[in-house]
Amino acid sequence: MRALLLSLMLSLMAGPTLAVLPNEILKDPALEERARDISKGLRCLVCQNQSIDESDATLARDLRVLVRERLVAGDSNKKVMDYVVSRYGDFVLLNPPFKTGTLVLWIGPFVFLLIGLIALGAMFRKRKQVVAGAGAQAGISALSADEENRLNALLKDDDA
Repeated sequence: MRALLLSLMLSLMAGPTLAVLPNEILKDPALEERARDISKGLRCLVCQNQSIDESDATLARDLRVLVRERLVAGDSNKKVMDYVVSRYGDFVLLNPPFKTGTLVLWIGPFVFLLIGLIALGAMFRKRKQVVAGAGAQAGISALSADEENRLNALLKDDDA
C-alpha cells in the first residue's frame, strides 16, 4: 500500500515535462526563473502550439539558449522579448498584441463563425423552400377552415 501511495505522489510531483536540457539551465536561480517566464510566452515556430519551454524542436532549443544568453548579458525581460520579436515577428508570441498587423489573428475566428452561421441559415432557408415546393408539387395544400375544425374535433375525441 505504501509503495502505491509513494508512486502516486511521485507521479503527481512530476508535473508537465519540459524540454529544457540540463546544460541549458543557468546557475543563477533568479535568472533561470526569468528565462523560464520568458520561454513560456514564446511560441515554438516549428510546433506552433507549444511554448519553447515545452518543445523539443531544435529551433526551440536555439531560442531558449538565445533567451538565456541575452539575460546573462544583462538585458531586461522586455528587451529580450523585443529582440526575439524583432527577429521573428509577433507570431513568435503565444499571446500576440492587438494591433493592425495581428488583426486577422484576433478577428479572424469571429469572421469565420459569422460566415458559418450565415451559410447555415441559408441552408435551412433553402431546405424549407424545397420542402414547401415538394408539397405543392404533390398536390398537398393547406387545410381549409372546415377541414381544420373537423381535424380538431377528431383529436379531441381521441383525448377523451
